[in-house]
Amino acid sequence: MTQPLGLGLIGAGNISASYLMRAPHFRGIRFVAVADVNPAAAEARAAEYGIQSRSVDALLASDDIDLVVNLTIPAAHFAISKAALEAGKHVYSEKPYVLTLEEGRELSRLAAERGLRIGSAPDTFLGTSHQMARRLLDEGAIGRVTSGTCAVMSIGMESWHPNPDFFFRKGGGPVLDLGPYYISNLVQLLGPVRRVGALSATPSATRTIGSASRKGEQIPVETPTTIHALLEFTEGAVISFQSSWDVWQTDLEPMALYGTEGTLHVPDPNFFDGDLRVTRRADAADVPRWQHPLGLPNRSTNAGKEVADYRGTGLADMALAITEGRPHRCNDELALHVIEVLTAILASGEEGRFVELTTTCARPEALAPEAASTLLAPPVPI
Repeated sequence: MTQPLGLGLIGAGNISASYLMRAPHFRGIRFVAVADVNPAAAEARAAEYGIQSRSVDALLASDDIDLVVNLTIPAAHFAISKAALEAGKHVYSEKPYVLTLEEGRELSRLAAERGLRIGSAPDTFLGTSHQMARRLLDEGAIGRVTSGTCAVMSIGMESWHPNPDFFFRKGGGPVLDLGPYYISNLVQLLGPVRRVGALSATPSATRTIGSASRKGEQIPVETPTTIHALLEFTEGAVISFQSSWDVWQTDLEPMALYGTEGTLHVPDPNFFDGDLRVTRRADAADVPRWQHPLGLPNRSTNAGKEVADYRGTGLADMALAITEGRPHRCNDELALHVIEVLTAILASGEEGRFVELTTTCARPEALAPEAASTLLAPPVPI
């Protein structure tokens, strides 16, 4: 059996616990060490999960690290990923992959020169419901997709997050923070985007932190917090994408795709699972649960709901793809195209014009139940 890759994690914030907690459930990966600009944070995470704490420089220089998992704040993603590639390590980054198209192209160039791989979250599109949606579309369940809507709306993160500053700085906002989930899923369902147009607004110049030691502190807003966009896909579909942190309540569904023969209602791509509903012309029906290993509940929410949460699926698929010599699904071609879509939306909102995309990508390979099972340790029977 091939030895799992040694992983080093940089960035010991909230999201690191999700990766470290779920890693033992996947094949092909083994976390060795964690680093952070705050040594105390790295030491606490290391003690919690029984791995080593190292400085960032020491982790990058370590011979037992094959792949660096970059969980730093978005503004640091490019610098850390570049340093990892220059140190001869594969890289898997949290979303957003980078903040500009130029940064992404520079990382792709470095990786190609050194024979290294780049991967990036989100990997939620590999979840049961979204892969079932993919199968339904590929089988022609609603005919040819002509249009659709998707929406991600809330009042923002400042009410609960102890340090929400970065959400409202350049590189934050709902498009770059939550948009990757929606656009990645649209691309894996419909293929690449041709052009985008958008309107944007910043209704409030400041936000008030609502929790922890900084409660009551006001922070500046440096990026649009309401954006309405139109996306024209290469295959012809036109999708409306609405994202906002200025909405107290909405009844808009996360995603709906309209085809020549019906409608497919897709659950929130921020999560791996959820209920699918399809209409064939005027006849509506819920889609039965797929017998898929990534649909098995494995976590309870604060509200007591059992959910399927397989964060790390894309990372495990990348690690196994490296050892098996095959393409991985959450690849840099996909991540780069998604980043160009997102940054083009912001540019369009700022400049008042449609923006033509310069990148493209292939739809990542579908993750059927049998393939998903091989990512888990031990493989789950189907």
